[in-house]
Amino acid sequence: MGDKRGILILPEEVGPYWADLIARSGLNLVGIHPGWGAGALEELEKTLEFVKTPIFGQFAEQMKELNVDLEFEAHAMSWLVPRALFSEHPDWFRMEETGNRNPDFNLCASSAEALDFLENRSEELARALPSMTGRYYFWIDDVTNSACHCGSCRALSASDQAMMFYNYILRGIRRFDQAAEHCYLAYQDTIQAPKTVRPESGIFLEYAPIYRDSARAINDPDCPENFKELEHLPGLLQLFGQEGAQILEYWMDNSRFLKW
Repeated sequence: MGDKRGILILPEEVGPYWADLIARSGLNLVGIHPGWGAGALEELEKTLEFVKTPIFGQFAEQMKELNVDLEFEAHAMSWLVPRALFSEHPDWFRMEETGNRNPDFNLCASSAEALDFLENRSEELARALPSMTGRYYFWIDDVTNSACHCGSCRALSASDQAMMFYNYILRGIRRFDQAAEHCYLAYQDTIQAPKTVRPESGIFLEYAPIYRDSARAINDPDCPENFKELEHLPGLLQLFGQEGAQILEYWMDNSRFLKW
């Protein structure tokens, strides 16, 4: 991976202003990050059209001239397995603790058909949004408490279910890019290392401590928020290793100002 110093920007920020900032910044990596939450599907679909435009093409060419790598990082699950499939395949989607299937977020990690569909769509998305680095970030939904509680999934933690999804996503991407890698996003409910499902070769760690207090050192022993985020890092590094691991930080991010 080398020494990468990057920033994530929104698709609507792509253009001359950010191209100039990046040129003067010393950064060598920029990630395009479509919107998240309930609007993730719509924003990703907009991005798929935007990358076909001259504006994006010019920006991508500028990054290439600057030796700045270009990647895409997106909460993509609602595109990879569209919620409209629920009426035809309710068993593909997560079961709530009440016993009801719900297509709102993520999937049933025990549905072989859903995982096969996820794999196929991941290839399609990688072809539409190829990475200059061979590293991909097609994340699960940006919500908490969205794991499946069916009989087969109940024993799997949110992290284990996410690991299952990322393994299948990587398999699909590698049909397009045989040397591709994909992240395991340690974030919110998945900040803990998976214990049952193992990462396949080509999965690397992306550690995203969103709940930390950015005004304090992350290893500040007197900061409970930071302790909760940091306590899981040793287990993550033990499982995934340090090679290729990266940190997704929020100290200058709009997430710090939205008062979520």
